[in-house]
Amino acid sequence: MSAGTMPAQVKIPSPEPWAEGAGKRAVANSGWGWYLSFFLVSGFCSILYELIWLRLAMAQFGVTTAMVSIVLSSFMAGLGLGSWAAGHFIRKYGRRLTSPPLQVYAIAELFIGCSAVVVPAEFMVGRFVLEHLGSGLSLSSSGYYVAAGVWVACSLIPWCACMGATIPLGMFAIRSQTGFESRRSFSFFYLANVLGAVAGAAIPLLLIEVFGFSTTLRLGMLLNIAICAAAFALTRKQKPQAGSDHEQDAGGKAAIAWREMLGSSTLWLLFATGLTSMGMEVVWTRQYTPYIGTLVYSFATILGIYLAATFIGSSVYRVWSRRHSSEGTLVWLFVWLGCLIPLLTSDSRLGIHGWLRVLLGIATFSGLLGFLTPRLVDRFSEGDPNRAGVGYAVNVAGCILGPLIAGFVLLPYLGERFALVTLALPWLLVVLSFTLFRQLGSAPRLTGRRAIACGVILLASFALIFMTRSYDHNVPKAQIRRDSTATVVASGRGMRRQLLVNGVNMTILTPITKLMSAMPLAFLDHPPQKALVICFGMGTTHRSMLSWGIDSTAVDLVPGVFELFWYFHADGPDLLKSPRSHVVVDDGRRFLERTTGQYDVIVIDPPPPIGAAGSSLLYSREFYSAAKKRLRPDGILQQWYPGGDLATTAAIAHALKESFPYVRAFIALDGLGIHYLASRQPIPYRSAADLAKRMPASAAADLVEWGPFPTAEQQFAAVLKREVPIDWVISADRNAPAMQDDRPVNEYYLLRSARAQLH
Repeated sequence: MSAGTMPAQVKIPSPEPWAEGAGKRAVANSGWGWYLSFFLVSGFCSILYELIWLRLAMAQFGVTTAMVSIVLSSFMAGLGLGSWAAGHFIRKYGRRLTSPPLQVYAIAELFIGCSAVVVPAEFMVGRFVLEHLGSGLSLSSSGYYVAAGVWVACSLIPWCACMGATIPLGMFAIRSQTGFESRRSFSFFYLANVLGAVAGAAIPLLLIEVFGFSTTLRLGMLLNIAICAAAFALTRKQKPQAGSDHEQDAGGKAAIAWREMLGSSTLWLLFATGLTSMGMEVVWTRQYTPYIGTLVYSFATILGIYLAATFIGSSVYRVWSRRHSSEGTLVWLFVWLGCLIPLLTSDSRLGIHGWLRVLLGIATFSGLLGFLTPRLVDRFSEGDPNRAGVGYAVNVAGCILGPLIAGFVLLPYLGERFALVTLALPWLLVVLSFTLFRQLGSAPRLTGRRAIACGVILLASFALIFMTRSYDHNVPKAQIRRDSTATVVASGRGMRRQLLVNGVNMTILTPITKLMSAMPLAFLDHPPQKALVICFGMGTTHRSMLSWGIDSTAVDLVPGVFELFWYFHADGPDLLKSPRSHVVVDDGRRFLERTTGQYDVIVIDPPPPIGAAGSSLLYSREFYSAAKKRLRPDGILQQWYPGGDLATTAAIAHALKESFPYVRAFIALDGLGIHYLASRQPIPYRSAADLAKRMPASAAADLVEWGPFPTAEQQFAAVLKREVPIDWVISADRNAPAMQDDRPVNEYYLLRSARAQLH
């Protein structure tokens, strides 16, 4: 869903009023409301599938930025391919169809419904294949992403192509039935589709909380099947209009030549709107994270506002286009300005609520694109399904490229602010080129009022660029590392040092992170040799592991945290050079599932907050099952739980108990979270003195480096006396299911939070 346009060089006359009225009556007589319903529900299902497929792919192939880009690009590639293919099919074979065109549309919806159950199965098979046949690929190699990307693309593109085909097929069906070729027919279907997508950005979150991913996908499948059944039923009631038999007019206009495509300013603008809008979404997510967090509801808010504003803009276009044919220069200048408004609303000096920042920041730009995208496609297609398919496919091609450029080029090298400015620049160039090279009569003259308005908009835009600040400008003497995964900021002095990832505080210097390594190592029955730390953070736990004189492997998704190890620990550079120290830039779960190593201790310290998107993949039964395979028979897994609502607390404890026969739980120092120790063998009961005696002198010194107690024995005693039974933790909410990939209890909590407030 995107938008954009440049005034046409030649004006296209609007249809005669009597023809438009006759067309509307014909459409109304043939059930125009049914088509509205079809595309509304279809848009809802498409966004539902996109959200869940993205999450399922992350669970199967890794929670990495590269994997997110692969899934989104595959999804958009399928839409574009399907839109183009459907238009080509209609032009070439439309005249030969012996069945009603609406039935072709119905079959496409049926295939979309089938994808709800087939795609998850394809992902599972792909994971099995890569695990068992791809052992030659290194853990962080580009080869793995090529293999996974090919599998994901082959899994998604055929089904997404059916989604992309629905608008051209719908245009073909309504035209063949009514004999009415409206130049604005694309915008009608686009409008209904976007309205459904708005609902699809919100309602599935509630369904997932109640039913989980699998059942929610099945509900989407039932809706697609219902569309298919209703469309087939509608074909039995309808009768083709006289003079509109699709044998005569289904072929549409002639094939579009490459020369026409390359020379069409409208198609180039459609490409630019797709590139800009999807690139902006990537930047917005990074830009507003400090204010709205890393929750699934955060992304849903951005997506929902974007789609809602797009819907409003498309609705305005539907009304505006009845009496107008040219939008004028100022519209393009407003697009340029709209791109830059997030620079102001993401400025920390602006004292407004986080959600309001998003609304004010992206609504203007999204609304303008919602106006311009259907405007462009209507202009290019003039109601012809073939040309509409090509136009929409070109728009989607920009949608594929936008996230890749923003995520892998602009954000790592320019940062959020200048990535936004770079993505906005094409619209300033559009304004300049139109102003300098417009043909006589192609647009209104630049009158005095218009010149003043243009000057004000330009001054406002340059003020936004040069007078606003990003959140990292407020962090004095900060160390900043940017890459395609995240922006990492290290700041502060002494024990007040902090680590920010995309503006969110990840951790602090605390003895709790030292106990994460000391407790499981001291409880072992044999001298430890190898340890694994999942989630590096400031590197404190990895550093404490090395103080035992053992091999320690640390895995983290964000390269920047390893680069800033020195900022938090002066001996960090030397420790990283140690032959016993190993660091891996990778998704922790993917590392567990692909490595063949065996470890005495595995420590997991997922980043906050507890409800962060994707975090349940490091708390689920499936994750613990993977970790169990990498533990030695008497090894110990240490899971630190930072605390959350009762359902989340119970769900994680329940998952641990179902995964390991022996689990012990200890309230952390100062009551900040819970240390879980889990093993396949009984975990011995040792006194604080026994635990302290088992530590090397260097490890004991490391444990008490930051207190709060002067000796290792006292440090252990403070935790041992806070042991609680695992069943007591589970009793916090006995109705909560064990955490699993299909039921991420910690991430989806809106309904139970609302119930808690009511009570």
